[in-house]
Amino acid sequence: MAFYKTAGFKYAKNLAIGVGAAVVLLGALFKIESWEGGSEMLIIGMSVEAIIFLMLGLIPPEKDYYWDKLYPGLDDYHARINPLTAGPTGGVAGARGLNADNVEKNLEGMLSELQGMSKSLGSLRALQEIDFSKTKEQMTGMTNFYEKLNSAMVELANTTEDAKKYKEHMASLNKNLGSLNQVYGNMLGAMSNVAR
Repeated sequence: MAFYKTAGFKYAKNLAIGVGAAVVLLGALFKIESWEGGSEMLIIGMSVEAIIFLMLGLIPPEKDYYWDKLYPGLDDYHARINPLTAGPTGGVAGARGLNADNVEKNLEGMLSELQGMSKSLGSLRALQEIDFSKTKEQMTGMTNFYEKLNSAMVELANTTEDAKKYKEHMASLNKNLGSLNQVYGNMLGAMSNVAR
């Protein structure tokens, strides 16, 4: 590894940049306020900054990514890049390379399993929030309700029978009234014939 890539060099570089910038700012403050030493501080700070910028210009830029490990030759524009998903990895003999279809299927399976687990946990959470302390009272109340409902149904069935009998009596009464009206009509007709 090159010296400029070590952690110690990076720390020293950042320290020099920070201290140089602080000296330049203090020198500018001293110069603006016309305090003693302002010119010297500006000279020292600007010299340190010039050296740092010269050094930064000479040192190659630091790579902050590691794509070249996955895609060797990424730095070269004309390189023929074969991603690791295209074939077997070079590390272990006989190792199977990443296959996009296999990865996608595995991810879909994992996703469906996670969704199932989430639903199960939601159901368990719902059960946890249920208050079972009054369940016995609720069951007793439901039993009483069903008993009353059954007795009401029996009474309704009896009422239906009574309604049928009432309807039959009303039909018979209507028939009798019809006959009575006919007899009364005949009597009125006969009386009117007698009166003439």
